[in-house]
Amino acid sequence: MRKSLALPLAIATAASLWAQHVPAPAGPQFQPVLISGATAHLGNGQVIEHSLVAFEEGKITFVGQVTVGRGFPGHRVIEATGLHLYPGLIATNTSLGLTEIGAVRATRDQAETGSLNPNVRALIAYNTDSEILPTVRSMGVLLAQITPAGGTISGKSSVLQLDAWNWEDAAYRPDEGIHLNWPNRFRFRFRTRRVEKNKDYEKDVRELKAFFAEAQAYLQTPDPETTNLKFEAMRELFEGSATLYIHADLAAEIEEAVEFAREFHITPVIVGGRESWMVADFLAENQVPVILEGTQNLPRLPDEDIDQPFKTPAMLQEAGVLFAIAGSGNWAQRNLPFQAGQAVPYGLEREQALQAITLNPARILGIAERTGSIEVGKDANLILCQGDLLDMRSSKVLHAFIQGREINLDNKQEMLYRKFKSKYRQGR
Repeated sequence: MRKSLALPLAIATAASLWAQHVPAPAGPQFQPVLISGATAHLGNGQVIEHSLVAFEEGKITFVGQVTVGRGFPGHRVIEATGLHLYPGLIATNTSLGLTEIGAVRATRDQAETGSLNPNVRALIAYNTDSEILPTVRSMGVLLAQITPAGGTISGKSSVLQLDAWNWEDAAYRPDEGIHLNWPNRFRFRFRTRRVEKNKDYEKDVRELKAFFAEAQAYLQTPDPETTNLKFEAMRELFEGSATLYIHADLAAEIEEAVEFAREFHITPVIVGGRESWMVADFLAENQVPVILEGTQNLPRLPDEDIDQPFKTPAMLQEAGVLFAIAGSGNWAQRNLPFQAGQAVPYGLEREQALQAITLNPARILGIAERTGSIEVGKDANLILCQGDLLDMRSSKVLHAFIQGREINLDNKQEMLYRKFKSKYRQGR
């Protein structure tokens, strides 16, 4: 009897200790708020000095400058002179809430078995008690596209807000797209320790086209005899209400992926896009957005410029490509503003860099009417920062609001800092 109780007790104890590092989600906004005097970076390229931004019941109600005689009765006033106000940042293509510790298989829930899984939903696997979330929120990331991985078709991603009791509360735009990993032209062979041409590439592409063609034919059948869950999951994709995200890096793969999508009358979004700068004009001509892998990377090929990842955002901007800058992994999402800031010395304007992690991803994810910029009528997803948000030397987020709710910015790392700070103070 004692043995049978030992494991559940251990699990319960571990869960209790884990939850201690995750602050409780904030309650609904109960009082109108006015942020006064901050430099407001609206996320659409505009900047307002000495701004006034008010929000009530989760929605922005006023955006303007400080004026004499203008009153906001009943508002809680946050005096923000000398501070900077930004839209909440949006992380794209991330496994936040799906993976806790990469080296521990039991905490990884971002991939399903099998190769073709358009019916898999990342949303229902999302863990709101992840210790990573508070750390990411404390750096200004308030929304995230939670994305499955693995296989050829990984499944459906969803946009979530990062302060919630459960995945139902977190859902901001559920099941907004399907993720396809384009076949690689080259593969690394562990046996030879070399990169070799993928001999099955053409075969893999043909099989992918056949699957899409079968799904399209099934969905055009008025009353199919047998329900096919995988094909049913692609209905919104063919109807145009969901997005096809194609993960591809090489220039040739990007072009072939776009042509593939066009065969089925779909305009895709390229994810990764390490060589998207080589085909920027092609992407702009076909109005294909890019979720760009983070700037703080080494170049893909030995003969590329060492600073090519830093320059790519400016090159896409100049070509007229709609792009977002993505972070990487889980914990590293806290560096999202610095990934954008890295592109500023290499030709991207500062407000354009901010837009690449706010309004641009909102447009790509289909939520720009609700968030991504500081405008009247949009959700009050805001961060108030001391110093430049894109500069790791001065950035310090002081307040954050998700749909008007002021969220707790405490996290495990801050708790550990306080703990050991007190230890060494006691020692003295």
